[in-house]
Amino acid sequence: MNRTTAQAIKNSGMIPVFYFHDIDSNISVVNACFKGGVRVVEFVNRGDAAMINFPVLKDHVRKYCPGMIIGVGSVLNRQQAEKFIQLGADFIVSPILSKEIALACIDRETYWIPGCATPTEIARARALGADIIKIFPGNVLGPGFIKSVLGPMPGLKLMPSGGVEPTKENLKAWFDAGVICVGMGSKLIDKEMITNPELLTKKIKEVIEIIRSLTDKDE
Repeated sequence: MNRTTAQAIKNSGMIPVFYFHDIDSNISVVNACFKGGVRVVEFVNRGDAAMINFPVLKDHVRKYCPGMIIGVGSVLNRQQAEKFIQLGADFIVSPILSKEIALACIDRETYWIPGCATPTEIARARALGADIIKIFPGNVLGPGFIKSVLGPMPGLKLMPSGGVEPTKENLKAWFDAGVICVGMGSKLIDKEMITNPELLTKKIKEVIEIIRSLTDKDE
């Protein structure tokens, strides 16, 4: 397991999640996140241009966003995992629990975050070596699921994704339930943010401040 990546994710408190077909929009999001103080982002494998855009984005991060870690989400099989790792993904995120994805990441010493929706899946993910576990879909399972699971399974590092909102009320519910980090996509990064990256930077800073106020996280 890549300890540097693991620590960066834990320290971040949040991971912006995004995908746009054109590379300029993706670069705009990364720049806004970097200026806002985020050092971990997740580019999503959801379009035909994903494997074309990712290496360009990775190169941009390497040159202009020192210290930023970029992973790839919505990875559904071993082949995709291997390809994105080859293209430079710092970590792999999946909406599902897949032994084949786990083995691909373990073989290549790449951090892996599987998606789980039941205690049994969570237990299997831990048995496969997962450190942080993505709770998906977050908006369906809710903070109550987190709290209930952590009762009989204390010490888990859980990260909800899907429907997490960048508001103090919503974030407080998640962190009070016991999550260590949240993934935020369209609720944080919408079309308006792409045309106004300064607005996204401002929003990122606000969310970071909220999370720090709830968790006492340092930079």
